[in-house]
Amino acid sequence: MGRIHVLSDQVASKIAAGEVVERPASVVKELLENSLDAGASELRIDIENGGRRLIRLADDGCGMLRDDALLAFERHATSKLADAKDLVKIATLGFRGEALPSIASVSRLVLETRAAAETTGMRVEVAGGKLIKADEAALTAGTTVTVRDLFYNMPARKKFLRSEPTELAHIASLVTHYSLAHPGKTFLLRNGPNELLYATPAAALRDRVYQIFGSQTLEDLVELTPRARHLMLPSAGAPPEEGPAARDYRLSGFISRPQYQKLNRNSIFLFVNGRLIRDKVLMHAISSAYHNLMPPACYPFALLFLECDFEDVDVNVHPCKTEVRFRHGSFVHDFVRDSIREILMESKPVSALPAPSGARAGGTPQPGAALPFSEFSQRAVQWDGPAAPSEPASASWDRPPGGSGLPQPRWDGPPGVSETAPSELPEVTLESPRPAALRVPDTHGEFPVEAAEAAASSLEALAELRPLGQLHESFIIAAGRDGLWIVDQHVAHERVLFEKVMKEVAAGRVEVQRLLLPLVLELTAGQQIEYARIAGELQTAGFETEPFGRRTIAVKAAPAGVSPGGVQKLLYEILDVAESELRGLSLADVRRAMAASIACHAAIKVNTRLDQAKMAWLLQALAATDCPMTCPHGRPIALRYSTRDILRSFHRI
Repeated sequence: MGRIHVLSDQVASKIAAGEVVERPASVVKELLENSLDAGASELRIDIENGGRRLIRLADDGCGMLRDDALLAFERHATSKLADAKDLVKIATLGFRGEALPSIASVSRLVLETRAAAETTGMRVEVAGGKLIKADEAALTAGTTVTVRDLFYNMPARKKFLRSEPTELAHIASLVTHYSLAHPGKTFLLRNGPNELLYATPAAALRDRVYQIFGSQTLEDLVELTPRARHLMLPSAGAPPEEGPAARDYRLSGFISRPQYQKLNRNSIFLFVNGRLIRDKVLMHAISSAYHNLMPPACYPFALLFLECDFEDVDVNVHPCKTEVRFRHGSFVHDFVRDSIREILMESKPVSALPAPSGARAGGTPQPGAALPFSEFSQRAVQWDGPAAPSEPASASWDRPPGGSGLPQPRWDGPPGVSETAPSELPEVTLESPRPAALRVPDTHGEFPVEAAEAAASSLEALAELRPLGQLHESFIIAAGRDGLWIVDQHVAHERVLFEKVMKEVAAGRVEVQRLLLPLVLELTAGQQIEYARIAGELQTAGFETEPFGRRTIAVKAAPAGVSPGGVQKLLYEILDVAESELRGLSLADVRRAMAASIACHAAIKVNTRLDQAKMAWLLQALAATDCPMTCPHGRPIALRYSTRDILRSFHRI
C-alpha cells in the first residue's frame, strides 16, 4: 500500500483555516472585508471574551439570496472572480471564497442575511464545518454573521491565543485601521456593554483623523496633499502611433513632523487601493524619506493611501492578503519617498513646546486608536505580563517615557484593558482640580487676540526672528511674531554645514585644508574593507588619503572647518558608520553620512558664547536651508512656544 493518500475534507478545511484564521482579529478582518465589499455603510461589531466567546458583525450591505447563502460555505465559492483573468486586476478586498468556510470549520457560526429584493431572509447555522440547519427568517436587509466558541474543536490551537485584553486590543486596532480607510462609513465596536469605538461618517479624511486621534494629534501632523505621478510603459502589441501606455499612481494622507518620533511601527498605517497592508517597499520608502531627519531607530506617524491601477499590484501573495507585490516596485518606492520628502521640505513644520495641561481644546480620541495590531505593525513581541503602574491621568494625553513620540490617546475602555500592555487592574482616571474662575482687572491691559490667531506653524518664520540671548550658552532664545523660539545652536549650525557640504560635493567644489604632516591611521580588517569601498567618496568629500602599508592609510588633507585634531576621530567615525549601518546601502547614503559627520565635527559646540551678530547670522543661515526642522541625525533644531499658548498660560484668552 502506498504512503501517499488524500486528506479528508475535514482535515483540509482545518489546514485552510489555520492559514486564514490566526486569531480572533483575523475573523473580524475577513468579515469586515466582506461587509465592505457588499457596499455596507454601517458596520457594528460586538465582541465577548476577546473574541473567543463571541464575534458578531452586522452590516446593511446588499445581503445574499437563499441559494447564495448556502453556497457561500463551499470552499472557494465567491462572487468576486469569474476566471483566471480576474486575478490580474482584483478590485475587491476579498476574492478567494475561503473566509466563511474556514471560519465555520473552527467555530459555531450563524449567518443571517436578506437581499433587498427579497421579502424574507435566510438563517444558516454551521458548527465545525457541518451544516446544522438552514431556514427562512424574517430579517432586515443586510447580513449578520455570529461566530461563537472560536477554536472549540481545536484545543491545541486555542491554547496559543494570547490573553483576553491582548486579543481585544488587536481587534480594536484593526477596526480603527479600517475606519480610517473608509471615513464615509459608520463603525461601531463594542466589548460586551462597553463601547470601544464609534466613528460616524466624516466628510473628509481630516475629520476622521480628528474623530479617531483627537485634535492634538491632528495638529502634530502634516497633510500630504494628493500627489500623482505617471509611469509611461511601451504598449505591448499596440501600433507605434498610439505611443506608450500610462500608469497612474496617486498618494495622499498624513505624516508626522520629524520631531515626533516613535520607537516602533505601530503608528504607520498603509493602504493600497483601500486595502490594509504591510509592505517592505513602502516601509523602506518612508524610512528613506525621513533619512537625515530622524534617528535610524525611530519611526514617524504615517497614514498613507496609495491608489494605482489594479493590474499593477498583486494582492494574491499571502493567505491573509496582508502583503502585496508591486509590478513596478522601484517606481512606487521613489514616488512615495519623494512625495513625503517634498511635503516636508515645503511645509517646514516646526516643533512646538508641550502646551500646559488643559490648554488645548478638542475632541476626545477614540480608545482603539493606540492599540497594537501585530499583523500589520510587525510588532515583534506582545507582553502579556502585568502592566507597569500607571501614572495619574491628570491630562488627556501622555507621551511615551524615554522619547518624544506622538501623544497617545488615553484609554477609557473597559476595565482590564490598558493602552499599551494588558493589565489585570482597571485604570483609574483622576479628576484634575479646576482652577478658580478669577476676573482679570482691566488695568492689566488687553492683548489683541488677532495676533495670537496669526501664529504660524512653519519654520519659514526663522528669517524674521530677533535673538534675545543665550540659555546656558547653548540655546538661542529668540522672539518672533508667532511666539517665543528656542534654537539649539549646535544642531542648527550642523544643519547649515551639512547642506553646505552636500552642495559642494554635488558641485565638485569642496573646500579642503592640507595637513602640515600626513596623518597615519591604523585600520582594523573591517575598516580596511570599508575604506577600499568608500575611498572614492572620501576623496569627493575632501579627504586626500592613500594606502600606507598593511592596514594603514596616510591622510594628507581634510575638509575645511574640521580641526586638525579632529580629523583622526572623524575618519574613524565615518568608517565605523559605514561598516555598521551602511554596508548594504548605496554610496549616496555613505556620502550623506560623511557629510553629517563632517558637519557635526565642524559645527559650533554647546557652552560657546555667541554675540548678537553671530546669533542673528546663524538664524538667517538656518532659515535659508532646505530642511531647518532637524539636524542630519534627526534631532530637532527649534522649538516654538506659540503666542496663543503663552496667552492661554497667562489666562488672557
